[in-house]
Amino acid sequence: MPPAFRLRPAAQADGAFLGDMVVEAVNWRRGGARPRHEVITGSEHSRYLAGWMRPGDAGFVAEDLHGEPVGAAWYRLLPRSDPGFGYVGTGVPELIIGVRPIWRAHGVGRALLQRLCEHARDQGFARISLSVERDNFATGLYRSEGFAVVRGGIGRDTMVKRLR
Repeated sequence: MPPAFRLRPAAQADGAFLGDMVVEAVNWRRGGARPRHEVITGSEHSRYLAGWMRPGDAGFVAEDLHGEPVGAAWYRLLPRSDPGFGYVGTGVPELIIGVRPIWRAHGVGRALLQRLCEHARDQGFARISLSVERDNFATGLYRSEGFAVVRGGIGRDTMVKRLR
């Protein structure tokens, strides 16, 4: 059975949808209730969105067969002076991924993750990183795709995948 979604490269016009996906990522638990404005304007998450699409940014959007976006994965190179949750070093892109709840467990996240990692490798990156809360069900997906924990924090882990 063919998937009920397709992937396309993210564009500058996708900035607002990427904001929605940061909110989904933050509110991954059932009943997660951090309001959108609080998430996307807060300094801890705005670094993943501000100025999208700047040089070095790349990503993909999953759309249903009607063209409605249902998920996204993208990466940014963040400076040492403003590191993200999954920062491991200069020149290592940090990925962010979000999928609308109704589309979770349908292969959307895996397809986005695989395509983004393939793109990062094609761009010459040796590694890609992310941060995930320890009890997030997505941890199993990341492990199955070759990510390994390199640093633990309070309730969250930084994971890295070697791309070559």
